Order: sequence, then structure tokens, then C-alpha cells
Amino acid sequence: MADAPEPELDDVDLNILAELQRDGRITNVELARRVGLSAPPCLRRMRRLEEVGIIRGYHADVAPEPLGYEITFFALVGLDSQKQAVLDGFEADVTAWPEVRECHMIRGGGDFLLRLVARDTAHENQLTSRLTGAPMVSRVQTLQTIRTAKQCAGVPVGPEGG
Repeated sequence: MADAPEPELDDVDLNILAELQRDGRITNVELARRVGLSAPPCLRRMRRLEEVGIIRGYHADVAPEPLGYEITFFALVGLDSQKQAVLDGFEADVTAWPEVRECHMIRGGGDFLLRLVARDTAHENQLTSRLTGAPMVSRVQTLQTIRTAKQCAGVPVGPEGG
């Protein structure tokens, strides 16, 4: 079965996406004003962008520290096999951990890159031990974040994004 064709996006669609990435709580009326439409066609375009899977959802950007997660770290994980069952099994295991906030299968230098949050150093060590102790894992390198200079959701769209 062939992949579905990419939906055609015009400048208005791209502007809608840019505005929603800046402020996902914007009202439809304000969004319509900013992109130069009336509210009903703006809402129709938004729904179409949701239906075709370009808008995957809406969320709050929650600061981790007030909720007790003082540490963000990355783990570069190498597995002992690249058999599909091993890759799928590892992915299923770690994506079930609430502390794993992102899980990326990667090429070059490892098999997976994870972004995790931990309450403190002891929790970080516990998570690292859990990773290194997994039967399919052959190596783990962790990198603790000192500070984050930029963190943007989504992708560049609209006039500033091309």
C-alpha cells in the first residue's frame, strides 16, 4: 500500500501552525484575526490539519523543577542486537517508564537516544542502573544537562521557518 500523499499547505495553513506553536491556547477568533480569516474557515482549516495528522495534539509546557524533577539527562543506549524483536522490545520497555520523556531510535553511535527526568542524583543513578541492567543493553552513556538555552516544540513554519 502506498503512503498517503503529503497534504498541500498554503501560507495561511503555515501561519495557523506557527501561531498555534507559539500559543496553543489562542482562541479561534484571535487565531483567525492573526492569519487573516474569519473564524469558521479558520476552524475548518485547523480541523483539517488535525485530521491529516499535522497537528498531533495540544499540551501544556510544564516546568519540571516545581514538580520535583531537578535533573534532565540523556542516555545513549547500544543494544546487543539490531534484530527487530530486540529493538521493539527495548522500545516497549523504556517508553513505559514515566521518566523517559523522549525515545528516539538513532543511526550512528548507538541504537537509541533517550531524554529522561530525575528527581535527584540518586534517582538518576537508579534509572541508569535500570538501563544498564536490561538484558538486551550492551552499553549506556549518560549526559546530564547543565542548562537548556533553547527548547522549542514542533518545527519551524511560516515566514521565519521557510
